[in-house]
Amino acid sequence: MSKVEDFLTKEEEQEIVEAIRMAENNTSGEIRVHIEKTTSKVHFDRALEVFHELRMDETKLKNGVLLYFAVEDKNFVICGDKGINDLVSNDFWDCTKDIMVNHFKAGNFKQGIVDGILNAGEQLKKYFPSQEDDVNELSNEISKG
Repeated sequence: MSKVEDFLTKEEEQEIVEAIRMAENNTSGEIRVHIEKTTSKVHFDRALEVFHELRMDETKLKNGVLLYFAVEDKNFVICGDKGINDLVSNDFWDCTKDIMVNHFKAGNFKQGIVDGILNAGEQLKKYFPSQEDDVNELSNEISKG
């Protein structure tokens, strides 16, 4: 794979954006996906950097979640903001990661991302249910590095 654009088709990207919209219907949490080719940094550190670059730390309830992918490195990180991390156990994202890894091992990258997003939405709903006055604070579009 030469470019990050080759990782997903336009149709697959639209399915992912739709999954974000569906997941966010049930929660005030905000979900973003960032895909880049590789990083020379520790993946978690790079994910935190992207989290701040995308201004995900500026949500009202501090309940943003980033799904970060370094495709050539075959690595991904799920990164939640302080509002989430203050309320949940350390293994909170493990079930989401497990669902995604199972799809990735079978080569089903788009489905792994979609199912990860939907599962993240379900997890967030428990702590951050959708509010009547809830607004979409962050773009649902996939960001690329």
